[in-house]
Amino acid sequence: MSALSSLMQDDYRLTVDHIRKHLATNSGQVVSLEHLDESGLPMRFGYREVDRRLHRLAHGLRSLGIVEGERVGTFTWNTLEHLELFVGVPAYGAVLHTVNVRLFAEQLVYVINHAQDRAIFIAPDLVPALVSIADQLTHLRHVVVCGDLDGLDTGDLPGVTTYAALLAAASEEDFDFPELAETQAAALCYTSGTTGNPKGVLYSHRSIALHASSLLGVDSFALRRGDRVLAVVPMFHVNAWGLPYASVLIDADIVLPGRDLRPPAIAGIIERYRATVMGGVPTVYSDLLAYVDANGTDLSSLRECFCGGSAVSETLMRAYEDRHGVSVIQAWGMTETSPVCTVSRAPAGVTGEDVWRYRTTQGRAVPWVDLRLVDEFDQLVPHDGSSSGELEVRGPWIAAAYYDDDSGEVRFHDGWLRTGDVATLTPDGFLQIVDRAKDVIKSGGEWISSVELENQLSAHPAVAAVAVISVPDPKWEERPLACVVVRDGETVTPEELREHLLARVARWWVPERFVFVSDIPRTGVGKFNKRALRASVATGELAEPAVAELVRSPSPG
Repeated sequence: MSALSSLMQDDYRLTVDHIRKHLATNSGQVVSLEHLDESGLPMRFGYREVDRRLHRLAHGLRSLGIVEGERVGTFTWNTLEHLELFVGVPAYGAVLHTVNVRLFAEQLVYVINHAQDRAIFIAPDLVPALVSIADQLTHLRHVVVCGDLDGLDTGDLPGVTTYAALLAAASEEDFDFPELAETQAAALCYTSGTTGNPKGVLYSHRSIALHASSLLGVDSFALRRGDRVLAVVPMFHVNAWGLPYASVLIDADIVLPGRDLRPPAIAGIIERYRATVMGGVPTVYSDLLAYVDANGTDLSSLRECFCGGSAVSETLMRAYEDRHGVSVIQAWGMTETSPVCTVSRAPAGVTGEDVWRYRTTQGRAVPWVDLRLVDEFDQLVPHDGSSSGELEVRGPWIAAAYYDDDSGEVRFHDGWLRTGDVATLTPDGFLQIVDRAKDVIKSGGEWISSVELENQLSAHPAVAAVAVISVPDPKWEERPLACVVVRDGETVTPEELREHLLARVARWWVPERFVFVSDIPRTGVGKFNKRALRASVATGELAEPAVAELVRSPSPG
């Protein structure tokens, strides 16, 4: 056996440092909309230049006292610095913790402390949010601002410096990047905390390398050398679906839009920089389509747009295809799955209208990912396209547990992850999500916790009972609707409930609609029957002016 073993391939380590090494020989470039030249135009950074900057970054991390295995947070947008941190922090041996800028203060405190971030790299416009919670961050020792300090109040934040100063003070010598085990932690991302505190998901070097490689497959994202990848999906959200790593690995250019994701900005980037591939959530594509149709933007460079976060409508996909010759491709995944598990491409040989039977599903599993359905007794459900069950997944980039949190143990069993999604699978492997086991709301690609909204609304003295459900929304796919029973003798207005919530949850969580009802239907075990509530909305029963009032509320993003 040993003689045979000696004839096999080397035990080559799959690490992010291997991705870094590609930079030194690749000819691609980063276009960062946050960096302007003397003429006010976005700057371009060749991958070889980025590689030299990564050596300086590693020296800078060492000067901050960061040691192998410690967590380094990022609290910023899609920029050059963020891309460098994506590669540089794991290659250095530390763990990259991408902090979601959409979390509200209580959640920010939790995830930063739970991760024990020693340093945080932050965008200047996000500094006030960190200043407001600085006295609660128990492990933070350094704050590195990715921009200017001029006129910026950094309050009591510790060890403040700038990214430019950190690199300028660093040695110009090559950094001796460590030999890392592929099973070491490379990155950490937290769920949105739909039930209780957010849950941390660790990604190993191996899982990142394999996931990035999977995106290059022809049945997956099919990225190729020479592509110009516009990463609209935030880098703080599940590692931007792996697009930064895959782009560097295949030597595709990557275009980073910064903080301005409004349709005019995105349309201008596509037209000016001739983006060939794009990643974003349905609301981004819906808003962009309206702008492009009204202004005649040239989308001829785009080959494919990948869409995740929530289901994309056939109407939207057809509009891009018919009017602009652009294919919008659905993909499915979650924080716990790194995230891409399925991509929706029609099988070879399928043409015409038959294509849409496949394109409107969540697609087929990418290589190395297994899918199955189970019923409430954990018995396997047939893959016949009609029988539904809870979707479970496994694979080399699927989480096996939450980081330092045993509250989610029920989600993981026998090597499988319980997704909480109810789905069907066809005999040829196409996935269709039909419902969610838990009543969370996905708005603009981000989760909203109905349970948390119910808890906060129940704290209002005039509220006797409340159930929050999702309702369809033409722009955000889903928005929360609060069904409220008012206590006898009390009165309350939607505006009062809105103000009550604004002090307790993220602004974009606040429902636009509050429906006042005399009672909330319950199931046989006494739980609120949200299925019945959704049915009442569908029939218009809960939309009568006598019982429903509409208030305006900020939208996600």
